[in-house]
Amino acid sequence: MGKHRRTPAETVKKLMKKGKVKKKCCKSKPRCRKCPVLALQRIKAEGKKAA
Repeated sequence: MGKHRRTPAETVKKLMKKGKVKKKCCKSKPRCRKCPVLALQRIKAEGKKAA
């Protein structure tokens, strides 16, 4: 019951440490799969869908 819920930003930071997401957006490829900006948007969208 007392489970800590991560914010989307914390989740992206964790993915960066695992190597799943890059540390910076390259800005040259708008649909990069490892872009932290797009990863944050996806995680926020999943959170809204679940709620």
